[in-house]
Amino acid sequence: MPFVSIRISGTATKDQKSAIVADVTRSLVERLGKNPAAVQIVIEEVRLENYGAGGILIADRDAPAPTREDAHAEPSQ
Repeated sequence: MPFVSIRISGTATKDQKSAIVADVTRSLVERLGKNPAAVQIVIEEVRLENYGAGGILIADRDAPAPTREDAHAEPSQ
């Protein structure tokens, strides 16, 4: 019995999740000959403030950077 665990960052609509389940099930049936009734899929939505990469939270990485003047920049004309 195939068990598939999918984690996505943020959220997806019910329709999107339904399509993912159908696509993954179809792939396992076509490629591995699995019985579609035996395929189990869990989708976990991970909030961006609970997920980090490169030493920072994804929520912070994707947030717009504060505007600061660069003291070393050439004055605009």
